[in-house]
Amino acid sequence: MADAFSSSSETVIQRLVDVTVKTNTPLEKLEELYQIKETCDFIREHQFEKVALQFPDELLVDSVAIAVEIERNSNAKTFILGDTSYGSCCVDEIAAEHVGADCIVHYGSACLSPSKRLPLMYVFERRPVDLEKCTSAFRELYPDTQSHIVILCDVNYVHAIDDLLTLLSPEYPNLVVSELVVEGERCYSHGRIKRKHDDTRLSEPDSNQRIYQFGRQFSLRSGLNITDYSMFYVGQEGATLRNFMMTWNRCSFCSFDPVKMAGRTESVSINRTLMKRYYAIERAKDANVVGILVGTLGMADYLHIIQQLKETIRGAGKKSYMFAMGKLNVPKLANFLEIDIFVLIACPENSLLDSSEFYKPVVTPFEMEVACNKKREWSEEYVTDFRHLLPGGQSHVPLADQQEEGDETDVSLITGALRSSSLLSSEPAVSPCGSSLVLRNQTLTVANTNSAASFLAERSWRGLEQKLGETPVVKAVQGRRGIAIAYEEEGTSP
Repeated sequence: MADAFSSSSETVIQRLVDVTVKTNTPLEKLEELYQIKETCDFIREHQFEKVALQFPDELLVDSVAIAVEIERNSNAKTFILGDTSYGSCCVDEIAAEHVGADCIVHYGSACLSPSKRLPLMYVFERRPVDLEKCTSAFRELYPDTQSHIVILCDVNYVHAIDDLLTLLSPEYPNLVVSELVVEGERCYSHGRIKRKHDDTRLSEPDSNQRIYQFGRQFSLRSGLNITDYSMFYVGQEGATLRNFMMTWNRCSFCSFDPVKMAGRTESVSINRTLMKRYYAIERAKDANVVGILVGTLGMADYLHIIQQLKETIRGAGKKSYMFAMGKLNVPKLANFLEIDIFVLIACPENSLLDSSEFYKPVVTPFEMEVACNKKREWSEEYVTDFRHLLPGGQSHVPLADQQEEGDETDVSLITGALRSSSLLSSEPAVSPCGSSLVLRNQTLTVANTNSAASFLAERSWRGLEQKLGETPVVKAVQGRRGIAIAYEEEGTSP
């Protein structure tokens, strides 16, 4: 660190940093890896003229070659979407609409969250899997051949599932393999993936119990439930596996990493992780001002969950403000010190944000409902998909009625202070004298209703001042050239 500060400006500017860059895929392998023929058939079949190609950062190196091949074989105009507005696993319909695209082709890893605006096609990477080592690791992790096991996989390894099932099913009669299912009439894809229509319910046509969640579908044997099964995941450690483990937290998990070519029993303590999330819920109960972070503009029903959160937060006597700021980072959220806690609306894989580095906690819509809705209790169930919290969803709980609850008080488990849990159905009246202290009830006589505007007024620094009419008008002048550390007219540091 000392060497970096003692170096001259030129040394710092010219220093080389090693960055791992994916090499271009040979032209003859583009068809196999990116399904160019199927993509062109999809475009011609629906007569699309403008096509948006969405790539994650690691696949951008092949984006130009793919776009050229698609335009040559389909006569459609392509637009490459690189820097996505939110997570790369979600479909960026907003960026596609900016260029007037007729459809989107999404490449790489995907959370399979439903989108509604534009026709969509998924193209997954065909990442290699050593089936021999995978089956060997499976047998070591599950020596009991009568075990009930569900095989889950990352979307980029779905092409190997049929071969894996063929090798293991003779030995393991109780093996269940999940299938990828895309939801929506406007979603299209090829290979081992099905399409679920909006008006089609995946209920039990037979005696088996069918599970549909996170774009995966599998059936359980009659008389058994999800807790009777173990989960075997093919893929690398990341957001997808973490989402599965938090949702099915009463199931044991094992995984096989195709890159490291090693299997293991997942040793992450789910109970410890759940306790961290419960601590965030307690922080949400103590909060007076809540910031609603819009982490998706493409996932279906995001507007409905925003409205439901506003009503839930208001019913708990808290204030809420909505923020749309794209990808989150610590400096962005640090600008809003008046916010006590943030709630992030995003896809299931991006909603479980580790907020340890942030100045204020970031919780999920489910956690905020646990904090604000007295009818929803903290239990073994954990919901990462906010659509399940909406009316008609499998985890929906109506908001508690103020008259039924009355005025209750409890003690904060963090501060030890007394707090009111009464639900307010209307905004508190403003005192005639303009004070922020108003009469609330006979038990707790005062309530602080300071708004974010009054908080901003008390700041010593409030941003740049406009000074309208005070700044003289001058002609444009030649600016500086170079970078801030060494402008050209400043010369060389001694």
